[in-house]
Amino acid sequence: MTNDDGIDSPGLAVLARCAVSLGLDTVVVAPREESSGASAALHGAQEGGQLIVEQHEAPGLPAGLRSLAVAADPALITFVAAYGAFGDVPDVVLSGVNRGPNVGNAVLHSGTVGAALSGASLGMRSLAVSLDAAAPEHWDTAEHVAAHALAWLLEHPRSRRTLNINVPDVPRDGLRGLRQAPLATFGAVHARIARSDDDPGLVVRYEGTERSTEPDSDAGLLARGWATASLLLAPYADESETVPGLPGDAGQHR
Repeated sequence: MTNDDGIDSPGLAVLARCAVSLGLDTVVVAPREESSGASAALHGAQEGGQLIVEQHEAPGLPAGLRSLAVAADPALITFVAAYGAFGDVPDVVLSGVNRGPNVGNAVLHSGTVGAALSGASLGMRSLAVSLDAAAPEHWDTAEHVAAHALAWLLEHPRSRRTLNINVPDVPRDGLRGLRQAPLATFGAVHARIARSDDDPGLVVRYEGTERSTEPDSDAGLLARGWATASLLLAPYADESETVPGLPGDAGQHR
């Protein structure tokens, strides 16, 4: 288990409870500090060539769970876990619960989704969960949806897919349900670039986007009170079109 909010995020406890309730042997390993926007980067702080790993009790965990803080991006944590860094190689990677949504094509930049996609590319089933608020109040709603999503994932062992879940920050009785959704063509934020004739530097401002323009996308449904589920493919080669070889290539390859 990991996330991009850091080891002290209450979202870790949410997914840990889901995993334990379904009988999974669970280890919590998360960045020592917040790593939002890390995507699938493999950055890590080293001392003498060693990745810094510390015992650190994440808040609210079920009793007896092993909990580690690592000075690394979430995807690097997943990457080294696939090679036995923290014990047995995981069958399932759970990432989140992230504070704030991970919707639309902007999921490319998410550390939470990046960690899950890294796990999928290494043959592990993976689940990323996000709650649509910077300061969430309804973690129990996220836990309710995440438990359902994880149970489905465990019954569908096809590799190289990540199940990306977004949950509105509403009470459970205010949740409209769960809908599978395509990614919006925008994300939770977009950038506005300011240029100056006198300065070659760029000013980048991140602004919220209007979600209502694509009502049936993950972003649009989330804004209307639905939890959303999107199946994401880890990097793969698309062979639906053919890229021609260079002139004179014919017959040179055996």
